[in-house]
Amino acid sequence: MKVIRKPVVQVLVALTLAWSSLCSAQSGSAQPSGATSAGSRTEVASASPSDPAPQDQSTPSGQKATDPTPLPMPSMMGPLQTAAPHEVEGGRLAVTGVLSGIGLTQGNHITGDDATHWDLSNAQIFVQKTSGWWQFYLQGGAYNLPAIGLPFLSTADTIKNIYGPFPQGYLKLVKGNFDVKIGALPTLIGAEYTFSFENMNVERGLLWNQENAVNRGIQLDWTHKKLTASFSWNDGFYSNRYTWLTGSLTYAFNSSNSLAFVAGGNAGAYAKNTLSTPLFLNNSQIYNLIYTYSKGNWVVQPYFQYTNVPTNPSIGITQGAGTKGGAVLTTYNFKRSFSISARPEYIKSTGSVTNGAINLLYGPGSGAFAFTVTPCYHKSSFFLRGDVAIVHATNMTPGSGFGTVGLSTNQPRGVVEAGFMF
Repeated sequence: MKVIRKPVVQVLVALTLAWSSLCSAQSGSAQPSGATSAGSRTEVASASPSDPAPQDQSTPSGQKATDPTPLPMPSMMGPLQTAAPHEVEGGRLAVTGVLSGIGLTQGNHITGDDATHWDLSNAQIFVQKTSGWWQFYLQGGAYNLPAIGLPFLSTADTIKNIYGPFPQGYLKLVKGNFDVKIGALPTLIGAEYTFSFENMNVERGLLWNQENAVNRGIQLDWTHKKLTASFSWNDGFYSNRYTWLTGSLTYAFNSSNSLAFVAGGNAGAYAKNTLSTPLFLNNSQIYNLIYTYSKGNWVVQPYFQYTNVPTNPSIGITQGAGTKGGAVLTTYNFKRSFSISARPEYIKSTGSVTNGAINLLYGPGSGAFAFTVTPCYHKSSFFLRGDVAIVHATNMTPGSGFGTVGLSTNQPRGVVEAGFMF
């Protein structure tokens, strides 16, 4: 998988050699498996405060306390969890995976989309080494990235046009409460993850539609008591231009409550415009404030997001714009392997048609409200869940909304996903 350019590879070689010398001089300093984070978005606060991105590893209702602790990657918000790992190479490597299918039906589909879809949503394998001073994570296979308010893209076209068959993978160098990762990394931005099985809801939301998902580059993570800091130099929206800087700072008040501030932006400018590298978003700045509560059967995660796309006529942005939005991600875990998740959210863009502002939603200056509810049943490795969602556009530009001619302000959608974590 081609994820980094030659200069970054040279940095990797230098880091590896330096880290090897440092860790061999202090052989007792290697950190145990799971002691450092996977390095991605802010998660529920039930994990150890020493994790740069605390992962929800609280015991679901009805699960035995002796069940294996989930692996650091892939990151999971719940209610689903990765299966017990299959150990190979004498226990030095851990292998897990997911296989799932998706069905979707929607109203007011746009021209080029269909009212119903059936497809493979995940057929992925995860291989990782989680102990020692050098570790790694590899993820490969088929995947789909469904999101509300956007047309459905087939799994084959998603792989071809987005991140390829190996969407994530990195080398990790560990020293005490500090680590360095290099490769194709999960972004630090936002509160929702990239793949369907990682999230509370099957489809990602309106705020996620403004964020990047996978960054190619380098990330540094450091923890001190209740404070966690991460910094990344990367290519933003998969642009292959290393001009993005992203950082996060998380404070865990206790085992149930945490607050995170996340910021990122393009320090340069690039006129590339593809599905994986949209012109406007790749030249944006993004800020998040994320609060997380996780205790007992409840997970509640409200967050605020602000984005700004500056005016830059040299790359085709004649009049910039931005968005402000908020969402609340919630899950309640019942007994007997049932749970229900809900996600209300609202987003509003700036600018107008009259001043020639760029379109970030459903026309310049438009907004949208959405509500998604997701009941879920998961037993052992099997899971079955479904989304019922509605998106309502406000101040919409005619022709930029839903329906075959873009005049509808509403789009209802129903989704079902079933599969196995193995």
